[in-house]
Amino acid sequence: MPQHPPREQCAGDIDVLRRLMSDRFTCRAYRRTPVPDDEIRSIVGLARKSASWCNTQPWHVVIGTSDTTEKFRSALMAQARKVPQGDADLPFPEAYLGVHAERRRETGHRLYQALGIERHDHERRDSQMFENFRLFGAPHVAIVTMPADLGHYAAMDCGGFIASFLLAAHAHGVATTAQGAVARHARFVRSHFGIGEDRKMVCAIAFGFADHDHPANSFRTIRAPADEIMQLV
Repeated sequence: MPQHPPREQCAGDIDVLRRLMSDRFTCRAYRRTPVPDDEIRSIVGLARKSASWCNTQPWHVVIGTSDTTEKFRSALMAQARKVPQGDADLPFPEAYLGVHAERRRETGHRLYQALGIERHDHERRDSQMFENFRLFGAPHVAIVTMPADLGHYAAMDCGGFIASFLLAAHAHGVATTAQGAVARHARFVRSHFGIGEDRKMVCAIAFGFADHDHPANSFRTIRAPADEIMQLV
């Protein structure tokens, strides 16, 4: 049976994990350079180690090459313009209230500030929102789905896979954007990629190499302190 490593080794592991967790960010502008296939396989190979209920591993991911992603990008933008409201497989939040509304508002404010978008400039705000459907210019997209009959806990398991994918990608020097906005058009996305009705779309992940010179990548979101999200009894 595998054993826990000695504590001195754990200290080094903690430092690596702390750096990965702290440095990872949501990329909102990419270079066009594709990620090599072997690196993509390595990222998925790490993410597949994620925990799941009874080891069901309900996730499946369709990953677009640069050519496939470019075709999908064009089709998705056309669909988003034609049917803005979409048809998500999983329900979207009914409302953002209290601290959740405040955090969402603060993130938007920081992004628009980095981009120099004024509060009442609705045209530029809408244009930035539409970047979701342009996949922020990423050369690749991953579509994460789950079995339709496994319910809420399969979605939770997929969340663990997604988090692992983001960290594994960052460890490879690959930037990512987990995108709920694309899942708003789940039926279209599944049809485009030939994904059956027996699966539900959880989210998309745009990924590639970050354009660090773009102002959209110059800001970072804030996390609540541990004591605010934890109750030790």
